[in-house]
Amino acid sequence: MSVHEMVIRTATPEEYAAIGELTVDVYVGEGYVPPGSPYAAELADTVRRAAAAQVVVAVHDDRVVGSLTVARYGMPYAEIARPGELEFRMLAVDKRARGLGAGTALVRTVIEMAAAESCEAVALTTMPVMVDARRIYDRFGFVAVPERDWTTPAGELLTVLRLPLRTH
Repeated sequence: MSVHEMVIRTATPEEYAAIGELTVDVYVGEGYVPPGSPYAAELADTVRRAAAAQVVVAVHDDRVVGSLTVARYGMPYAEIARPGELEFRMLAVDKRARGLGAGTALVRTVIEMAAAESCEAVALTTMPVMVDARRIYDRFGFVAVPERDWTTPAGELLTVLRLPLRTH
């Protein structure tokens, strides 16, 4: 393996603090979530997240440069997954590592996991302002499901996207 390869794998407990920091840096630091909001605390708490869902990381040059959380239907972190869907949340890529393919590799990994688990689709919630992430989702063919859009307690409209998978 080349030292510059992107490695995608389940996070280890030693990485949880870096993942929490990265996720807060992206969501709060880039203005998607207000500082001090209950959701900012949830984004920071990788230990709690990893106990109830699967946290996946992108590692480049021995440094965590991206992460997301995979939530299966009926599990605590599944907000929108329906039976037969695999959901992912909290996609975050370090600003300094953008363009290396971490976000694309993380999303591809979730799609591959869903296919391996015979899921019908992958689903996610995004915000209209998350244009970088939306470009990745569009490239993979995720489509808006407006009837499943929802609003946060703070009144922010969130968009649900879904990628149907071919089933044999």
